Amino acid sequence: MTTGELTRAADGPWPGVDRPAELLNEIAEWLDGYGNRATRRTYAEGLGLPVTAHDIRDWLPPADESPKTTKVSNTWPAAVAHYAKAVATPSGEAARHRPPPAARGRFRHLHWFRWCASSGLDPLTATSTHVKAWLDALNTAGAAPATRDRMLATVKALYTHLADTGLAAGNPAALNRRRLGLDATTGSTTGTVVLTTAQVKALYTAARTPRRGASTLDTARASAVVALFTLGLRVSELCGLDRGDLHVTRGRRALRVHGKGGKTRVVYLHDAADTALTAYLRERDAGAGTTVTRRTVPADSPLLVTRTGHRFRRQAVWQLLQRLSADTPLHPHALRHFYVTTAVEAGAQLVHVQADVGHTSIDTTEQVYNNAARDPSRSAVDLVGDVLDLG
Repeated sequence: MTTGELTRAADGPWPGVDRPAELLNEIAEWLDGYGNRATRRTYAEGLGLPVTAHDIRDWLPPADESPKTTKVSNTWPAAVAHYAKAVATPSGEAARHRPPPAARGRFRHLHWFRWCASSGLDPLTATSTHVKAWLDALNTAGAAPATRDRMLATVKALYTHLADTGLAAGNPAALNRRRLGLDATTGSTTGTVVLTTAQVKALYTAARTPRRGASTLDTARASAVVALFTLGLRVSELCGLDRGDLHVTRGRRALRVHGKGGKTRVVYLHDAADTALTAYLRERDAGAGTTVTRRTVPADSPLLVTRTGHRFRRQAVWQLLQRLSADTPLHPHALRHFYVTTAVEAGAQLVHVQADVGHTSIDTTEQVYNNAARDPSRSAVDLVGDVLDLG
């Protein structure tokens, strides 16, 4: 289902939805509850909603059509404006000069609202049977359990809000994840690859190595991205950093990181990250052609930008890491797991690691560590191998 099919239809602005303005307004209210704008956009796109200025404009009726002829209530444009503000979508000239969006994921057509539209289902009348059918469709399409679990969690969070406001009769996504095969059994290991120190060093070396066609600034940017990832940041947190978030506190350079749920934490820079980030900013500012100081750089300007000067996005991060780890496709979260496991094995207290990575509960930090594949030195496999002496 294309964006046009979702946003424009003969029977109104939202196919199959009886009260589109009310639903969109409540979605905007729900998104407003998340302080981080990158989180709001991620959740909106994960539900199958448009997030670009161009796609959102498609939701509005043409200027020469009245609400009566398009069956669009007078409240619909206001709802669209409310939603656009919630996802922080730029408008006007700024929007038209944005680079084209990255290619959509292969499950785009199965995101919740798009699946509902293609099934002729009003989301406000959805039942648990519909949600299970949607999960079955994702499974058939090859979505991994973790992907289905994440998508279900987003839908569940939204319907919790819709049920609380009375717009939905209940929460159809409040299902038993274990019965659906989405909840990992206690004590199982994570599917995320656990990186070794040597692998992370190799990744950083690859980032620092000049490649054909790349400028000095490109190389400095790649080095900064990899170095910052070794601080245990999430992708959304990395992309959301502004120049004003870089500061000095307690005599150390640090970042003010905006995490999930609008929570902010201080993340100190280790020497390698400090060196890489300083080199990148120096190279970037030198290319600006003017003298750059803290007073002349807007505090809300992006910390990391693309060649065209736009904020670094998660797609750009994925592309960079895939290029640097071509032999072994790397998920950005692997570097976050690396921080947790390396810190704990080096003797750090769990409560300190929890604060560093922004986990809500120390139990989450402990689970990440315990569920990771153990360091080989903590296994008795070699002792058994020596006894067998099968060589």
